[in-house]
Amino acid sequence: MENTIHGNIPSNSGKSVAGDSTLGKVSSGAHAAVDSMAGAADNAARKVQPALTHAAAMAHQAVDKAADVAAPAVGWLAEQGHNLDETQKKLVADTCNYVSANPLKSLGIAVAAGFILSRMMRH
Repeated sequence: MENTIHGNIPSNSGKSVAGDSTLGKVSSGAHAAVDSMAGAADNAARKVQPALTHAAAMAHQAVDKAADVAAPAVGWLAEQGHNLDETQKKLVADTCNYVSANPLKSLGIAVAAGFILSRMMRH
């Protein structure tokens, strides 16, 4: 009975073997192409690595040089800021002393300055 059942089922044994063979060849070709591309990418990465390492080192050196050049300027600016702060404190203290010593004169100067500024703002 088995012979009868198998005899009624169409056999694609010739086609499936040929199809399997074609599929195997395509698969092998695809794998070979992927392996080839991966190998090329690895080679490119190995060739580029030293250049990237050199570029990174040069970038670090440039940043270090910029920091070395900027350090004295930062120190000078901090010193000038401190000097400006001291000068501002001295001017405020001198102004307070002048107003305390000459209250009417200070009031007159303030009124005159306010009048002049208001006239300038209108025109």
